[in-house]
Amino acid sequence: MEATQIVLASRPKGTPTKDNFRFENIALPALKEGEVLLEPVYASVDPYMRGRMSDAKSYVPPFQVNAPMEGGAVAKVLESKSELLRAGDMVLGALPWATKSIASAEKLQKIDASLAPSSYYLGILGMPGLTAYFGLLDIGKPKAGETVVVSGAAGAVGLVVGQLAKIQGCRVVGLAGSEEKVALLKAEFGYDEVINYKTTKDLDTALKAACPSGVDVYFDNVGGEITDAVIRNINFHARIVLCGQIALYNETAPSSGPRFLPMILTRSALIQGFIVSNYSERFPEGIQQLVKWVKEGKLHYQETILEGFDRLPEAFLGLFSGENKGKMLVKI
Repeated sequence: MEATQIVLASRPKGTPTKDNFRFENIALPALKEGEVLLEPVYASVDPYMRGRMSDAKSYVPPFQVNAPMEGGAVAKVLESKSELLRAGDMVLGALPWATKSIASAEKLQKIDASLAPSSYYLGILGMPGLTAYFGLLDIGKPKAGETVVVSGAAGAVGLVVGQLAKIQGCRVVGLAGSEEKVALLKAEFGYDEVINYKTTKDLDTALKAACPSGVDVYFDNVGGEITDAVIRNINFHARIVLCGQIALYNETAPSSGPRFLPMILTRSALIQGFIVSNYSERFPEGIQQLVKWVKEGKLHYQETILEGFDRLPEAFLGLFSGENKGKMLVKI
């Protein structure tokens, strides 16, 4: 059986381009015991993949040049040689960017598409939702009446963080990169104020106006100048949840921005980085609570879905120019 896959053709220098990817036709081997043949339905693209395109040491191994890209995907089982799964089952797993693939059934998670759309398992009920849940509630520890600021507020994680903070009774301020996103966050996702960082000339002044009582919790998806400005407005005992630094991922030289650790010290603030897999043993708890809030209508979600396997590189590159509202997916 033949399939098409997308491989890493070269390691990017700075911002990735389509030239860093290559399409190849391959022949799949016969199924072995314990394996299943899969056809992807939805594939996820995520900022962390940029780190894996370089060969720098990190918390996850890098992609290999001339080997397929890989990411979270929802797939349908076409054929099975495992007692764990049967043909027709829907599963979630880390799969190669390929039109068909073979995987060990033990490494896949069967999903219940009757609880929510299957794509949600890559978003609000998957890695982004769990990232928001554990990052905000376990590290940020928001209290009713506090001010929570979220950078990358219209992204897959930011949409959930803001709503979780509202459920906790907080004032929520977001930063986003277009007037369309500003309107969306305020009208549909409960943000009290949203700052368009691309058109705002003085972020410090804008943040002081949006956060008159200062910042108690900062959920950082972006880094860079946005984070510098937010930290200048933190309160005593603020909690800073370090989730992502997408503003810095494509830099080719070390950033030399303001050094804000003295402010962390003098304001007795906490700053903690985390990877969602740190909480893997508690994933069932997080999914159960997120499903409950979705069913109760307390959590809403938005997806940006491109159609067609060949658009995977385009979707991935779109993350760095802010093309997505909510979770960026490709419907295969």
